[in-house]
Amino acid sequence: AIPQIGFIHRGLEKLVQKKDFMQFVAVTERICGICAFGHSMGYSETIEILMGLEIPKRAQYLRVIWHELSRIHSHLLWLGLLADGFGYENLFMQCWRLRENILGIFEKTTGGRVIFSACNVGGVTQDIEDGDLKGIVIILEGMRSEYQELLRTFLYDNSVKNRLSGIGYISKQDAESLCLAGPFARASGLVEDCRLDGYGGYGDLAAFEPVLSEEGDGHARCEVRAREVYQSMDIIAEMISKIPDTPVSLQVKGLPEAGTAAVHHVEQPRGESFYYAKGNGTKFLSRFRIRTPTSHNIGGMTKILQGCDLADVALNILTIDPCISCTER
Repeated sequence: AIPQIGFIHRGLEKLVQKKDFMQFVAVTERICGICAFGHSMGYSETIEILMGLEIPKRAQYLRVIWHELSRIHSHLLWLGLLADGFGYENLFMQCWRLRENILGIFEKTTGGRVIFSACNVGGVTQDIEDGDLKGIVIILEGMRSEYQELLRTFLYDNSVKNRLSGIGYISKQDAESLCLAGPFARASGLVEDCRLDGYGGYGDLAAFEPVLSEEGDGHARCEVRAREVYQSMDIIAEMISKIPDTPVSLQVKGLPEAGTAAVHHVEQPRGESFYYAKGNGTKFLSRFRIRTPTSHNIGGMTKILQGCDLADVALNILTIDPCISCTER
């Protein structure tokens, strides 16, 4: 099984020489529509490390809230696509109907459903009123019972288990040697989650444990993503319950110093995204590099495709949750 990865060169890494480091946030957000906020957050935090900036706590918490909402959005979208992959059209529609609640929150708090422009270097571009924050918790709590019904089908329905159980098996040892990321790795028992490092507001969580499975097959990858939706709801509720009353941004002064470089990583819905930035003393960066989680997981995809039935090819590819936009950049 040999993947034929396309190469749609959008010039993202070249544009740092034409867009100043503040403008470039808007470019990074367009790397991927589903992970848009995570990329703007990852880039902004990389530049903040580069310039030694400490952003206000409220901004850190708001970033976590929007990022975890993005994770719920991504996983519900993926669950719908998975249901469509094995022909369960009603389940597909129900997942996407539930996902509309998250898009509604995005639209109310940022004005956008796909591209938000809510994050920038130095904090966030807008606040969320305390009343709206409480409304987010109410919406998420209201989703739980409906989501529980969907979860029961994905995890326990025999027709679903027959299509996913035992296919695309990858061991913990293979997951580690192939450097798999995100739910793909965690479904094989590998403790791999950047949020454990406590970057940004994640460092203030009372406790965080990644969702793991030891089965390593397609059904395990479905279970990990499905249960992460609950975990993200809990993280958002905790962040909202103790969000401090501080400014949401700071005035960025100065420029990235010449010869200085910074690296950072963010746990996107599909796994670790790695960022590198290098300054040259001007408003333009001399270098920017990003490695996306699908780039990590292509090796694992080829592993699980080898020797599988032709009927399982599409489902095996789906279970790694590939993002072509992130990969072909």
